[in-house]
Amino acid sequence: MNIHKTYYKIMAKLTFSLCSLGFFFCFIMCSSYVHGKTWCVAQTQAPEPKLQEVLDYLCGRINCADIQPGGSCFDPDTVRNHASYAIDMNFRTNDECDGSYAAIAVTDPSYGACVYP
Repeated sequence: MNIHKTYYKIMAKLTFSLCSLGFFFCFIMCSSYVHGKTWCVAQTQAPEPKLQEVLDYLCGRINCADIQPGGSCFDPDTVRNHASYAIDMNFRTNDECDGSYAAIAVTDPSYGACVYP
């Protein structure tokens, strides 16, 4: 009988700890989102052909002038960088961040003259 009580006490503490950790993580993420301090960018493991497909699709729906030659975010001229910018612009415009190729970032991906909104 003592073994069961000990087991239940340990499980209760573990459950409480995991729930607390989950709540804390959600609070941090939600707080960042509410204050507009999140971006949606290409996942590092997303394959380039998929990112090119997404880039082509999104640039048919949103303004991609900043990632065209001469644009503030054209360099470096890579599919991943251009896709990240387009994915974030789509996130800003349509509130979409597709987890199959994109991820929420809490660190500003802006660099040099390229400023993500």
